[in-house]
Amino acid sequence: MNDGVNGVALAVFIFFFVLVTAMGFLAARWRKAENEHSLDEWGLGGRSFGTWVTWFLLGGDLYTAYTFVAVPAAIYAAGAAGFFAVPYTILVYPLIFTFLPRLWSVSHKHGYVTTSDFVRGRFGSKGLSLAVAVTGILATMPYIALQLVGIQAVLDVMGVGGGEDTNWFIKDLPLLIAFGVLAAYTYSSGLRAPALIAFVKDTLIYIVIAVAIIYIPIKLGGFDDIFASANDKFTEAGSGGLVPDHGGQWTYATLALGSALALFMYPHSITATLSSRSREVIRRNTTILPLYSLMLGLLALLGFMAIAAGVKVENGQLAIPQLFENMFPDWFAGVAFAAIGIGALVPAAIMSIAAANLFTRNIYKDFIKPDATPAQETKVSKLVSLLVKVGALVFVLGMDKTVAINFQLLGGIWILQTFPALVGGLFTRWFHRWALLGGWAVGMVYGTVAAYGVASPTQKHFGGSSDEIPGIGEIGYIGLTAFVLNVLVTVVLTFVLRAVKAPDGVDETKPSDYTADAGDPGVQAELPPATAGSSH
Repeated sequence: MNDGVNGVALAVFIFFFVLVTAMGFLAARWRKAENEHSLDEWGLGGRSFGTWVTWFLLGGDLYTAYTFVAVPAAIYAAGAAGFFAVPYTILVYPLIFTFLPRLWSVSHKHGYVTTSDFVRGRFGSKGLSLAVAVTGILATMPYIALQLVGIQAVLDVMGVGGGEDTNWFIKDLPLLIAFGVLAAYTYSSGLRAPALIAFVKDTLIYIVIAVAIIYIPIKLGGFDDIFASANDKFTEAGSGGLVPDHGGQWTYATLALGSALALFMYPHSITATLSSRSREVIRRNTTILPLYSLMLGLLALLGFMAIAAGVKVENGQLAIPQLFENMFPDWFAGVAFAAIGIGALVPAAIMSIAAANLFTRNIYKDFIKPDATPAQETKVSKLVSLLVKVGALVFVLGMDKTVAINFQLLGGIWILQTFPALVGGLFTRWFHRWALLGGWAVGMVYGTVAAYGVASPTQKHFGGSSDEIPGIGEIGYIGLTAFVLNVLVTVVLTFVLRAVKAPDGVDETKPSDYTADAGDPGVQAELPPATAGSSH
């Protein structure tokens, strides 16, 4: 790692950072609405985005700086086991093709801004809605923190901020500046800012991956030498080479499946989805988003390249930035660092907006100020988006980076427990609201306790997301085990509660709502006053 600052790379990085900052503030004028004081406008971009804007937005939302840094870092540290991210993104798109259009339709019909809005409307339960909202906020916070970790990794490799003995304020000043700029343009422009910036982010990432997958292997002697070097490393480490042994296959499969089920439970995924202008936009996006999976597979190979290039880092998150520093000319290393940095800003903005919308709609309005006006909702959401980012920044600056990663893994376990209420509710009203709440509670408790008992070389608790599966004896993903318990409890309790005729909530939706499109007669007329007229 360089002892000094890489001036050329830093200059290129700053150029792109200034560019996207200007775009972030100018985004407030992009597709400017007549009524800006509503969550539909600030938090969902007026529900006006077409196929390509939505594609870039979802790509910028799901394929983050954490993806760019952590996926190849997992390959660098653990071999082929780190490739679980590729099959899980392949699994997720057929899955979301079945339910995202239904969610978009019912949300457009009733003016829902969050998943908790839908759960409350479908099951007539503010308690269940609150559980989904709190889970979403808790799961999102460490995810935002990891985007800041990605920026920090790039700054460290460029030599910005000084060494370990540098005053903490000077060391963290670049990150504080990046955070301040992100907070400012998100506050002023809402979802339009990351939607516009996502074009730059995704273009840079595709360029960097295309160059890296050709240029770096040429410098390292070809893929034969790269795979041979990686195989030698893992064989010497006693892990049996590149492919995980039989014991690791359960972990690999359950982690891939559980992650696929969880990905579109995250609030930021749904926020990007609901910003689309039609049901057909969502259907088209589920068919073209797999292009990002191709990019992800190529990206993962960078982990093997880092091994072959002899990259040695104590923190695995620095492996890929360091590979770029070592292999690329300084100017193109700056482009690669900018891709990672901007890859952090886009999802961090969307995540903070999504968490703020959950708080505003499903905590503030439902329990604190039921008569809040659209303007008051928007103001509260803007302020909460700032608080969420401050919380993530404190998390990053105050804790070890490994802790942030492991808490993000815990967040994945938590968010998966909202699947029965959200996806189940999109297809059936059979589940009882209290049964869903009971299943959610069992899944949350089991998942948290099981994760608490997992140790790692750096942590006594919350050291990972895999543990022994009860009754099977294999090591698997805790989130999926908790999800199975969640579903079992929900089904059993539903039978019991139906048998004793426990009071059911009022369902404000009807079957035709789940297939409605933007142009259908009567759709806009049924929207609340705050959202009517802003859907196109």
